[in-house]
Amino acid sequence: MAKKTTPSKADSQSDTYAIVEASGSQFWVQTNRYYDFNRLKADIDEIVTLDNVLLINEGKGAKLGKPYIKGASVELKVLEHRRGPKILVYKMRPKKKTRRKNGHRQELTRVMVQSISTGTKSSKTKQSED
Repeated sequence: MAKKTTPSKADSQSDTYAIVEASGSQFWVQTNRYYDFNRLKADIDEIVTLDNVLLINEGKGAKLGKPYIKGASVELKVLEHRRGPKILVYKMRPKKKTRRKNGHRQELTRVMVQSISTGTKSSKTKQSED
């Protein structure tokens, strides 16, 4: 017999994820996790906001944008700038004594996801701000 457990607040927060478009790619991001993006023009410890949010799932259900979700954003904190692993490219033409060896290391930025927000506010919040 399996025990039924009620999900705690920490579990429901870990279920929250978003799919964002950054650095020419789409990333599945969750809060309090780090990711490596192509080099961003940002300083270390700077907060970067991504507005190109394609999908948000908060545990209740997924919200899909067409193509982006209006008002949604993901806040990232820049941890460090680094370089990826070395990739070797070796080209050879058979029977011609032509060989060329080339290496490449991609410039990356490691970021930590601070928060994922849908951008929807209740009417009470808007009235209290006025």
